[in-house]
Amino acid sequence: MAGSIYGTIFKISTWGESHGKGIGVVIDGCPAGIALSEEDIQKQLDRRRPGQNRYTTARAETDQVEILSGVFEGQTTGTPISLLVRNQDQRSRDYGTIAKLYRPGHADYTYDQKYGIRDYRGGGRSSGRETIGRVAAGAVAQKLLAELGITVTAYVSAIGPVEIDRASMDFAYAKESPVRMPDPQATERALAWLEECIRSQDSSGGAVECIVEHLPAGLGEPCFEKLDAALAQALMSIGAVKAVEIGDGTAVRAAKGSENNDAYLCADDGIPYKATNHSGGILGGISDGSPLFLRASFKPTPSIAQPQSMLGKDGQCHVETIHGRHDPIVVARAVPVVEAMTAITLADHLLLAMTSQMRYVKKIWETKK
Repeated sequence: MAGSIYGTIFKISTWGESHGKGIGVVIDGCPAGIALSEEDIQKQLDRRRPGQNRYTTARAETDQVEILSGVFEGQTTGTPISLLVRNQDQRSRDYGTIAKLYRPGHADYTYDQKYGIRDYRGGGRSSGRETIGRVAAGAVAQKLLAELGITVTAYVSAIGPVEIDRASMDFAYAKESPVRMPDPQATERALAWLEECIRSQDSSGGAVECIVEHLPAGLGEPCFEKLDAALAQALMSIGAVKAVEIGDGTAVRAAKGSENNDAYLCADDGIPYKATNHSGGILGGISDGSPLFLRASFKPTPSIAQPQSMLGKDGQCHVETIHGRHDPIVVARAVPVVEAMTAITLADHLLLAMTSQMRYVKKIWETKK
């Protein structure tokens, strides 16, 4: 299957199906000398693990990661890093009734049209479990970014009609919130909304925002390899994402130039900064040194327990109910996935930017003479 590899220098290749023996990723291009352990990766996987509360799927998976290669004596070696998570709680029988049906909102029909065969057990590669490989690789990318003091922080900003109050944001609270919202009042309203969805056997959409701080200026390219284009591709590649915004996003359509422009100010240290950040930290496809701001909108989980009209391979429509264990909303578990894809993209562009000026090349090679 093409399309399972992402990146240019810091490159990942994910593999595995929802109900196969395991899920994994191979990371190529990671520099040697980064401290890395299974615990570093496990912390991130635990954040997306199923079964954490009633607002996530009840599938019982520990998602324990194994480092198979690329690390020696606690450090990356510069060789490919191979990571494996074994599946433990597959219930393929839950999908037997839909083997010959195409579910609404799923990739069943499109997979069959493309490949002529599909793994109907939980969606195969289109399942949310595919993101395990992304989160594992993202943990490695975040270790690389941390070496430069760069932080990547995502959180849930909206669930259904409920949005956070930005004046009340508390990132410490977001870690405790069952829906990863940095606002206690919004969390309570979101939980009430989700209870209503559960009672009606329905699901909800939502949004995840991500802030990157201490990112240097100069990452990205001015044309087809713009940093914002790369980030949009990375986030849109997450299964349930239907829209990506950077900075003010879609709000720019109603703004005037005088409102949208970020005025430059001069600091005593000579490093310019902006009075505002409507651009979201990217100008002309290149990072400008301001905090990077992203937003990804997720569609409602398509697997709901209501009877739905499904297309059969016999060409007829059938009313069936989807069985199995599914999330009533995906955004809470998607927070580390958004962080991972953002971190992987930035790690790749940091390495790519090392060749953009001759003085950068000289810094490395003149010291070796």
